[in-house]
Amino acid sequence: MNNKVLGFSGESQAAKLLKTKKYKIIATNYVCPIGEIDIIANDKNVIVFVEVKTRLTEKYGLPREAVTRFKQQKLKNLAKYYLKNHNLLDCPARFDVIEVFDGETNHIINAFY
Repeated sequence: MNNKVLGFSGESQAAKLLKTKKYKIIATNYVCPIGEIDIIANDKNVIVFVEVKTRLTEKYGLPREAVTRFKQQKLKNLAKYYLKNHNLLDCPARFDVIEVFDGETNHIINAFY
């Protein structure tokens, strides 16, 4: 399975999980000049920026381990860009990670700040 197909499959599973938890999906694969956010959702009036990581094996570590400090900083910048351009700077926001591995979906709420 190539990486694009694997990523799409993981993001689809993640969106389904969020919907079962009553999150409202605002956007998927939000693209702006500085990058892409996998999923933007609303959880009880909190804007949630979700990074989805999918792996088939542990060869490169667990999916959540791919959300490095560098990736976290990039996601923070993307979130600021989104909030500013949608006049939502006063809204509460958080960062979640959803890892898809070995048939399991693990939702890490408030994965980083």
